[in-house]
Amino acid sequence: MSLGAAQLNIVFLMADDLGWRDLGCYGSSFYDTPNLDRLASEGARLTQAYAACPVCSPTRAALLTGRYPQRTGVTDYIGAAQPDKWPRPTRLLPAPYADRLALAEETVAEAFKEHGYTTFFAGKWHLGPEGFWPENQGFDINQGGVDRGGPYGGNRYFSPYGNPRLTDGPAGEHLPDRLATETAKFIAANRDRPFLAWVPFYSVHTPLMAREDLRLKYEARAKGIVTNTTAWGREGERQVRLVQNHAVYAGMVEAMDQAVGKILRALDEQGVAGRTLVMFTSDNGGLSTSEGHPTSNLPLRAGKGWLYEGGIREPWVVRWPGVVRPGTVCDAMVTSPDVFPTLLEAAGLPARPRTHLDGVSFVAALKGQAQTRGPIFWHYPHYGNQGGSPGGAVRDGDWKLIERYEDGSLELYDLRTDLGERTDLAAAEQDRVRTLHAKLRAWRTEVGAKMPVQNPRLPRR
Repeated sequence: MSLGAAQLNIVFLMADDLGWRDLGCYGSSFYDTPNLDRLASEGARLTQAYAACPVCSPTRAALLTGRYPQRTGVTDYIGAAQPDKWPRPTRLLPAPYADRLALAEETVAEAFKEHGYTTFFAGKWHLGPEGFWPENQGFDINQGGVDRGGPYGGNRYFSPYGNPRLTDGPAGEHLPDRLATETAKFIAANRDRPFLAWVPFYSVHTPLMAREDLRLKYEARAKGIVTNTTAWGREGERQVRLVQNHAVYAGMVEAMDQAVGKILRALDEQGVAGRTLVMFTSDNGGLSTSEGHPTSNLPLRAGKGWLYEGGIREPWVVRWPGVVRPGTVCDAMVTSPDVFPTLLEAAGLPARPRTHLDGVSFVAALKGQAQTRGPIFWHYPHYGNQGGSPGGAVRDGDWKLIERYEDGSLELYDLRTDLGERTDLAAAEQDRVRTLHAKLRAWRTEVGAKMPVQNPRLPRR
């Protein structure tokens, strides 16, 4: 299908492990993110946006397909141990999961390609082995998308990268800048045709590595911080960071923001910014309870790997010139599967409801119109690396129910008055608990959710 040069372009940007409060426009006073702050000021900042899962691969599959992770089978980060090889003495064996995004799944790239778009991918894939990489899932160009969950080859965040889909640059070249450079080249080469650029940065995933200049900048800033806030708390058996003052992580955040700035400048320089929708989000909450505990998600509770808000609520910014009013604050509830139908509607392409079964377009909300999405569900039948345990959750209106699969216990929170999920109202709101639990169980049945089972190697309690 041939399309004119005026067709809307799409640039989808995503950070890895970036917390809800890790941008200046979301309240951080430690990390400098001027480019993303500018993007928010020129478009909409969403306040109640969610990842489909508290860890990465399932959310990535949901974004690409418009389907909850339970339908694709990718319910844990790819590389986690399957139940038949589970090494930990946990009460439950985690549910089995698909270790690749099936080629039969239709992706947003395939849908846009069908309508004449040139499609581009740069960054982290982590959705299966070779043969299941971006070039096999609808992307014309793949820069850096492989099976790895982080930049684990070569010199990691610096060239040489040791990445089979990204040629090495000069020694010391920085990965987020390189990905932005490749994206800028793609934009320049395709300025006269419609394009979809999908750019999920490896940043700010571990290993924690920053440019030296940025590390020194934030070490100096951290020394000047005077706070009356306790730096550490507890979440279950884990320590949780309560203050944003990790210099290396801060340098990683700013470098990622600078890469976003390079991409935004490319849109301006090529004269296509006015007809390009730019969307930015993260794949799960900020890492606060493990692996260096680099950020704090306060006032949200916990972080990556947990079903509390710190693990699933995301920064989410959309700039759509001529449609989204600059400086918009959008309180509509949205979640990862909603991206597919939203981008289709924004581009004037036909909906594919049999494909994006779970996604709901939020174009109306971006335009400032009233929009009620309906409940959002989560099912994470696994033990992550961050201290969380298997569980499920549903948010319906202001209320959120969490079910812990180890013991069947239920927690209920009113997020309107208790954003930090500190006051469990389950005992006082038993009728509401029953209603929400019934919705969660019915949804699990509908999507074919697999459940963890009792670990036969442990005695029953």
